[in-house]
Amino acid sequence: MNSPISLVQSIDTLLPQTQCGLCGHRDGCLPYAQSIAEGEDANKCVPGGQPVADALAVLLNRSKLPAEESVWPVQADGRPQRMKAVIREDECIGCTKCISACPVDAIIGSGKLMHTVLTDLCTGCELCIPPCPVDCIDLVEDQQPLPTEAQRIAEQDDLRQRYYAHIQREEKRRTDRKGPVVRAEIDTALFARFSALNEQLPVIEVASKPENAPVSLDSKTTIELAKLRTQIKKLEKQLSVREDARKRAQLEELTQQLQALQG
Repeated sequence: MNSPISLVQSIDTLLPQTQCGLCGHRDGCLPYAQSIAEGEDANKCVPGGQPVADALAVLLNRSKLPAEESVWPVQADGRPQRMKAVIREDECIGCTKCISACPVDAIIGSGKLMHTVLTDLCTGCELCIPPCPVDCIDLVEDQQPLPTEAQRIAEQDDLRQRYYAHIQREEKRRTDRKGPVVRAEIDTALFARFSALNEQLPVIEVASKPENAPVSLDSKTTIELAKLRTQIKKLEKQLSVREDARKRAQLEELTQQLQALQG
């Protein structure tokens, strides 16, 4: 009988490594693999489609379940249509948010300069689309022939390595950033554990948190902070022109809310 670790590795090998989070595990394929090993249904990999759901059922000796449906049509191989992200470069403002969002580093560019998607590496995960402030990213059908099984395995191995390298780089950057950090809740320790067991994967080391390091904030909290700061600045400007008791009280209340969120 497989040990828990080897079972998770076997499950992860069958997953497409798009790291898209459509299964509900937004930090990648490995956490879903671990959850499957612990009993979660094995039919939630949207880009893997029915072939992956069936392969996992065979591996786990479970009943076959219908795969979660994709919004894209099914290809000849039974998987959803492969998609690629494309940036409308004349509309790109160079904010770099899509670069940070890409789990396999398939987007290149610099701040305030045009960005480009390396289509050969893009998995069509769609994670770059929500953070784009000017909505200049489209998804288009992959026009390349469907990969053979050997090509698919090689592609998955490469994507897995790229994601582990991405996690390690982000982990190092986390300790150097100043101010609030908005990042996916990636279980870095889990990836570090498995990288240590596979010589083919980049080693992941969990960065120690420096003293007085900024507290990581989720995106909802960060948005709320931004709204509060905007309201406070507006009130301060109004009060600098004319004093108003009601607005002064409102300013004090908003300032307290801001301090509470900042911890």
